[in-house]
Amino acid sequence: MKRFKGTGVAIITPFKNDSSIDFSALGRVVNHVIEGGVNYLVAMGTTGEASTLSMDEKRALISYVTEVIDNRVPLVVGIGGNNTSEVIKTIRDLGVQGVDAILSVAPYYNKPGQRGLFQHFKAIADSTPLPLIIYNVPGRTASNISSETCIELACEFENIIGVKEASGDIGQIMRIIKGKPDNFLVISGDDGMTIPIIASGGAGVISVLANAYPAECSELVSNALKNNFRAARDIHFRFMETIELMFADGNPAGIKAIMSLKGLCSNSLRLPLVPVNKSVYSRIQKVVEELK
Repeated sequence: MKRFKGTGVAIITPFKNDSSIDFSALGRVVNHVIEGGVNYLVAMGTTGEASTLSMDEKRALISYVTEVIDNRVPLVVGIGGNNTSEVIKTIRDLGVQGVDAILSVAPYYNKPGQRGLFQHFKAIADSTPLPLIIYNVPGRTASNISSETCIELACEFENIIGVKEASGDIGQIMRIIKGKPDNFLVISGDDGMTIPIIASGGAGVISVLANAYPAECSELVSNALKNNFRAARDIHFRFMETIELMFADGNPAGIKAIMSLKGLCSNSLRLPLVPVNKSVYSRIQKVVEELK
């Protein structure tokens, strides 16, 4: 479980102007974040615009990212959805060779209750030997994995190894940390909540900001895990406005604007997502210049 402690990065999927995957830019991003010191990568998550990728594109992306990583850091792949049997089929069909763990978001749109959420993740955990990190993000799914359900899943399934918590509810997150087994990881799913979650006993972050600033994010998390919160706060305060702007007009639009300004990829997204508006872009441009 130590492999997923520290700084994970939810990598973007760069696109060309014709909306095809820009594998050359993807390779630059992968090398950029690894050289910046992140502990592991998460591909095909929300930030990676996974919902717009075809099955063939997902296979190609996993194969390419695995090749570029070349065993330097672990790879987590996002495979989730609101149709339990389809999630299980996708895990089997993708093959997931070279994948070290799966990140699976709570079902969206259906709005299942807690019993449904438990049975959903039980079925996925039973279907694969791979470690599973469940992902709680009520702002996107319209359903919240309660602390009780999360702890129950953590206690009953050895391969459910952690939760990416993006509920924004620090009370709920602390209840999970208090009641979880020792080997279960509580991971921040929100760059702005990384320090308070680690201070409460969390294991790190799956970061969006680390796409652009991997060394700084890794240093922040490393300091926080060593209880050096003064140094961690200094880094957080330096990037606080950047984090706010990164989400001001949607994710991953904000981080792609930052990445394009840093020359790592083009500022292209797939519909229904579009680039940030001109006002936000101008403000992002200003903070990127100030951070040089």
